[in-house]
Amino acid sequence: MPNKRAALTEALKQRILILDGAMGTMIQQYKLEEHDYRGERFKDWHVLVKGNNDLLSITKPEVIEQIHRQFLEAGADIIETNTFNATTISMEDYDMASVSREINLVSAQLARKLCDEFTTRNPDKLRYVAGVLGPTSKTCSISPDVNDPGYRNITFDQLVDAYIESTLALIEGGVDLILIETIFDTLNAKAASFAVEEAFERAGVTLPVMISGTITDASGRTLSGQTTEAFYNSIRHIKPLSIGLNCALGPDLLRQYVVELSRVCETFTSVHPNAGLPNEFGEYDLEAPEMAKEIIDWGKEGLINIVGGCCGTTPEHIKAFADGLAQVAPRRLPELEVRMRLAGLEACNLN
Repeated sequence: MPNKRAALTEALKQRILILDGAMGTMIQQYKLEEHDYRGERFKDWHVLVKGNNDLLSITKPEVIEQIHRQFLEAGADIIETNTFNATTISMEDYDMASVSREINLVSAQLARKLCDEFTTRNPDKLRYVAGVLGPTSKTCSISPDVNDPGYRNITFDQLVDAYIESTLALIEGGVDLILIETIFDTLNAKAASFAVEEAFERAGVTLPVMISGTITDASGRTLSGQTTEAFYNSIRHIKPLSIGLNCALGPDLLRQYVVELSRVCETFTSVHPNAGLPNEFGEYDLEAPEMAKEIIDWGKEGLINIVGGCCGTTPEHIKAFADGLAQVAPRRLPELEVRMRLAGLEACNLN
């Protein structure tokens, strides 16, 4: 593992690495029904499970394998595990918290199998498995009740416990790094990062960590109210492999925040935007060539180290990114002056 970590860091210095695209978008193309999600094992489950995409790693592993394979063939260097909602907290929506650990383990093993296959084919191009920890279906710093601003439906410790279980299973399944992604609440990210460190200690390993936040709308802030720089200041002490942005916006609207992140970030940057904004049918219309043009411009401007796609992106998008960025140099890490960098909703940098 240490050699592979060194190889990953060295690769990031040499070229822009390609992350995969949208698992959910690809699953939708299979038009699976309730019985597909249930499989034989869960055929008598007491609640509806259609939409529980992470469960498909157990009930329809061939579908998840096919999706991973398509993204690898498109040129992805990093494959995300099918575990975006696999924490016990999110699995409670289906009364499946007890299956959470297994989903994380099996999902990691599926991705590991495919990445090893492609690395064996071409040992000069290592493929990496990113164990995904999603934001969960709850938020630690915002009340879900507009009439009670002080109310919380989750605690920091509950988040930590859930993230520890998922992380340990992902490690056991053979992931190369941990990706804390689509963070709209920085306190959730802090719980996840704390849990990851605890899991590393329990497992006796240390893996690279990627953190990716979400700017939710044109306000330029996360859902919990932070600007891009404030979000960065809040998590920089974790010293992750990369800090990035994903989801919510298309590349055109996300661009200014990518520029800002590139300016303030002392480590590698990652970006995986949506294929535009959803239309009235909830579908994403930004085609691969058009989206790739924006992404390639980011690369040429020296803004990115890792790039992939979020909602609406397919292997066609990823291939267009990989082909267009093949000869583009990665972003160089800036040398920033030493300052005290604090954050509330805004960044506060003191000399």
